Amino acid sequence: MLGLLVLRLVLVVPAARAGEDAIKIGILHSLSGTMAISESVLKDTVLMLIEDQNKKGGLLGRKLEPIIVDPASDWDVFAEKARELLTKEKVAVVFGCWTSASRKSVLPIFEQL
Repeated sequence: MLGLLVLRLVLVVPAARAGEDAIKIGILHSLSGTMAISESVLKDTVLMLIEDQNKKGGLLGRKLEPIIVDPASDWDVFAEKARELLTKEKVAVVFGCWTSASRKSVLPIFEQL
């Protein structure tokens, strides 16, 4: 999983602004609602991997900064939060959308942006 993160960031980081101190990582997992019992563990796993990578010096000389949002197990909110991560927070990559319904909800947002 960490290898995939590194590969995706190496490909996406040029899109991030060069002057930023940290590489922002979006975490789009439900922390409340019906899916929280499953997805909060996934959020914790991504945070653990980010922390481990930062202890090793980050990526490309920059620290990784997690940006956590809670779509609250609501498929429409997944799309809203995905848009927020991409446009407002300017994340380089997003981890999340464990269910097929959440992936279908955010797909048009990722295709558009």
